[in-house]
Amino acid sequence: MLHRQMTARAVRAGLAEIQHLRALYLQEMNTQIRYDAYHSRGWTDSYLLYVDDVCAGYGAIKGQEREDRDTIFEFYVIPAYRDRLRLLFAELLSASGARQIECQSNDRLLTSMLYEFARDIRSDTVLFEDHVATRHEIAAAVVRPRREADRIFEHAVEPVGEYVLEIDGEIVATGGFMVHYNAPFADLYMEVRPDRRREGFAAFLLQEVKKACYLAGRIPAARTGLDNIASRAALQKAGLRVSGFMLAGIIQPSGAPRTTH
Repeated sequence: MLHRQMTARAVRAGLAEIQHLRALYLQEMNTQIRYDAYHSRGWTDSYLLYVDDVCAGYGAIKGQEREDRDTIFEFYVIPAYRDRLRLLFAELLSASGARQIECQSNDRLLTSMLYEFARDIRSDTVLFEDHVATRHEIAAAVVRPRREADRIFEHAVEPVGEYVLEIDGEIVATGGFMVHYNAPFADLYMEVRPDRRREGFAAFLLQEVKKACYLAGRIPAARTGLDNIASRAALQKAGLRVSGFMLAGIIQPSGAPRTTH
């Protein structure tokens, strides 16, 4: 008996057309999605993926404010068609003209395509998820919401946070959480005044900001540079753990998956 060969195609679509599939993607991931807000900011192109005439998944290409999007960052196929992942991904590449892939290592589908279709794979960012509650204490330290009259030190990296850590009336650190990520997740951030670092303030502030994050109905998460040893240590001391890495690679010139010999 002859079996008809299935055909696959990727078709440009509006954001609204992929939302039902993206809801499945977010539920399956169940973690903070670093580039979630790119969709609402208009920095993405969307594609529906078909096997014959059945809609089997979607792909999304990012490029920030550029019109020529060039990086695949989301790829989802419903379980019934995951035996066609390579075929569907190849069609997405062909239709979009994407030249790069960027994904979270805890995204199993896209990570598998990264290793099949890309080269020069690299990472520069570590992803964190909350793990345990901590009970750090620092004598005379107070964490409170920032007031309009507060005198805040100059920040070099992070924005001035909504919460401050105060020692004897002096603000030595600020922090907060950003909510422009997929609900219910939020992204923690903090900065300690340069002359008061290595005193445990970062972990203590993060511990208290975590509490405020949960009370706001959000689950704390975080990310930092792979080489930022101090930040990684503070996050782990505050009860978070590594959940993945940001991975990036360049599509092989042929656009075809790797072959072994």
